[in-house]
Amino acid sequence: MEVPDPAHKNRKLQPASVRRAFLELVWPRKRLLGAGLALILINRAADLVIPAASKYLIDEVVQKRNLSLLIPIATVAGAAVLVGAISGFLLTQLLSKNAQLLIAELRIKVQQHVGRLPIRYYDANKTGALLSRIMSDVEGIRNLIGTGIVELLGGVLTAIAAFVLLLAINAKLTFAVFLFLALFALLIGKAFVYMRPVFRERSIIHAEVSGRLAESLSGVRVIKGFNAERREAATFARGAMRLFDNVKKTLTTTSLTVVAAKLLIGTVSLIVMIVGGRMIVGGTMTMGDFVAFTLYLALLVAPMFQIVNIGSQLTEAFAGLDRTHEVLAETPEDVDPQRTRSLKNICGEVEFKGVWFEYEAGKPVLQEVSLEAKPGTVIALVGSSGSGKSTLISLVAAFAKPTRGTVLLDGIDLATVRLDSYRSQLGVVLQDNFLFDGTVRENILFGRPDASDEEVRQAAEIARVDEFALSMEKGYQTIIGERGVKLSGGQRQRMAIARAILANPRILILDEATSSLDSESEAMIQQGLSALITGRTTFVIAHRLSTIRSSDQILVLEGGLIIERGRHEELLASGGRYFELYTRQAGIEGNRFLNPGEREPATEDKRGPDKTEEKEELSPLQLLRGKET
Repeated sequence: MEVPDPAHKNRKLQPASVRRAFLELVWPRKRLLGAGLALILINRAADLVIPAASKYLIDEVVQKRNLSLLIPIATVAGAAVLVGAISGFLLTQLLSKNAQLLIAELRIKVQQHVGRLPIRYYDANKTGALLSRIMSDVEGIRNLIGTGIVELLGGVLTAIAAFVLLLAINAKLTFAVFLFLALFALLIGKAFVYMRPVFRERSIIHAEVSGRLAESLSGVRVIKGFNAERREAATFARGAMRLFDNVKKTLTTTSLTVVAAKLLIGTVSLIVMIVGGRMIVGGTMTMGDFVAFTLYLALLVAPMFQIVNIGSQLTEAFAGLDRTHEVLAETPEDVDPQRTRSLKNICGEVEFKGVWFEYEAGKPVLQEVSLEAKPGTVIALVGSSGSGKSTLISLVAAFAKPTRGTVLLDGIDLATVRLDSYRSQLGVVLQDNFLFDGTVRENILFGRPDASDEEVRQAAEIARVDEFALSMEKGYQTIIGERGVKLSGGQRQRMAIARAILANPRILILDEATSSLDSESEAMIQQGLSALITGRTTFVIAHRLSTIRSSDQILVLEGGLIIERGRHEELLASGGRYFELYTRQAGIEGNRFLNPGEREPATEDKRGPDKTEEKEELSPLQLLRGKET
């Protein structure tokens, strides 16, 4: 899980964050917010009419029994209510809808930016955390562009207007209650100081819990297979309780603030009641003034409650925007001043010259790697886990740049090539291929969305996808579920091969592309793979060494070094590391190769006497390239 950064957690709201939010979000929408502010002023001005109408109703109509003023006063009060209702409706329609539109646009912007980030960023961040940043962290801006900040400003202006009117009615009583209001404002300020880091921590915890939940849902088969449902439930429960503890802190602070506010209102009401009662009896205040004073006092106090609510929302909004900007501050992999060359049709010649690569400084994963892959040839990579095979493939796919040395494509430094122009001619078939929750057709089209239905059908036939797709209820329009969960491993692999066939790449990467297939399924798609690799530069990561015997070049990696290279027969004859790996997998004792140039002996297979069928079986790449053992 992502560990909260204490420095980030306790960091105060920076003026730079406020200024950035103002310049990027508020100022470009100044006309919209200006219209909203005008509406809120009209709305609050309408609110001020009712206390004044109440004063005249009591003093002029009730006490003086002047019924001729009743209808005009009622008409003015009714008009004020109508204006307030219409302005409130327009305010919500104008600002709330635009705020939701801005949230959608910002989500799109963040998602597009995240999609352009290098692979190492995904390696360092959980999927759930990225989901939280895209979907949740931007939510708070509705309080900046929506009714939140406008209502806050409107509340402040209303409070000022109410304060002036209170002074006009009775300055002595106004100053008496104002002391208590100032004390309450100080309390609110202290509460905000406490809640800011709590809101920042909440975003981090939410991302952690969401990330773990996404992992557990994706890996539900592993969880059930190891009877780990209770452990995962306990892990999620701990995260949910951490989130609850965080929310509980803010709820406690908010509750204390509300309690203090109620005590304040009660105290102020008692003061107004006692002092106002004495003034009415003494003749220095009319009954209408007393009622108007009470109503205006409510308009003065109400914005303070509003500040508690909106203020916490704004604090949370700035915390979310800070986290959003942390993502947007990451440099996309295609924003590289070196990558200026655009490729059209590549031949597919790949060359490594003295390539070193490090994920961490001082810990090389590849060391002095040099190789040459001619167009149309097959390069196989073998070696133990952690030997550097996947890293080498990542460099071929331009997922990373060499720490030292150069990777050349058709004689051009790959570090200077525009990624879109290169990867549009790159195809990948992985051991664990990712399929989307869409139809069979949509997944095949993923690599080349503009392909015709006929081209999709041909690719599916070559990869033998049609043999299971056409038997489904809706054929190629059948939904295959998240990650292709409704398909078998072999069917998913055939889908990936069809996708690569349709993309028609010049450089192809196969990461044990037939590992998920049984022998029958593997034999069925050999023609498809043969069509796929013909004329393309192909890099194969091989775990089953029997599948790469007909490769043009086999590279044996150990500790980031290429320790052997050559064809299958040459490497067996040398009796080195490849010989050791191959004979170990084949179950053949090393002493059966007494002479380096001797071919594999026709000995009985340890698994059974039916060795003839075993020896006559052709490896995948032999079938692909039309060769025999």
